[in-house]
Amino acid sequence: MTNDGRHDSAALSSPTASTGATAAQPARGRTRIGEANIERILDAATEVFSAYGFHGARIGDIAESAGMSKPNLLYYFPSKEALYTAALSQTLEMWVVPLGEIDDAQEPADALKGYIVRKLEASRARPAASRLFAMEVIQGAPNLMPLLTGPLRDMVDAKVATMTRWIEAGRLAPIDPLHFIFSIWATTQHYADFSVQIRALAGSDLSNEAFFNRTRDALLDVLLKGVLPRK
Repeated sequence: MTNDGRHDSAALSSPTASTGATAAQPARGRTRIGEANIERILDAATEVFSAYGFHGARIGDIAESAGMSKPNLLYYFPSKEALYTAALSQTLEMWVVPLGEIDDAQEPADALKGYIVRKLEASRARPAASRLFAMEVIQGAPNLMPLLTGPLRDMVDAKVATMTRWIEAGRLAPIDPLHFIFSIWATTQHYADFSVQIRALAGSDLSNEAFFNRTRDALLDVLLKGVLPRK
């Protein structure tokens, strides 16, 4: 995992509209310099797409934000569609990899606490990525539906099964695991997707360390109290 919450391995991938490359893998082979350029491009693309949407964003603006020429950007991503899908796929991967690390052998409290904190850290590190994902889903997820109904559905089903086994073993309270996962997503992503409202009401956001710590503690208190075994 990188320092900003992203993961180097491709947990999820989807064919782009214009090439045979996967969304997480651009058309060109990767080198150390190439990897750095790809990250710069995806960071810039996420910011621009989240601000203007797919139709409003321009490749030239993304290239300028990434500090490179348009032809150089197109060397890595041959179309706006390929770049958009790659940015979305990277965001989904950033969220799914920590979920995938939850397994039966872990202590439920530790596993769930770790996942909640990492989801909140992702909202702090890459709020534009969360907003871009929300925008895509609100529009019906035309570029993400194969991932949502395929790899993501499979992953969520597996973790629901893990939590169900914890419940059956008395290690977790008898809650609905699927809706618990939805609750984690809703609360942690709220601080990125509605950051303007958060700042208006709280006078701060997750970029402030004290506010982040307060938010983390509050979410852990609310979410975990409802799922730990009742004594």
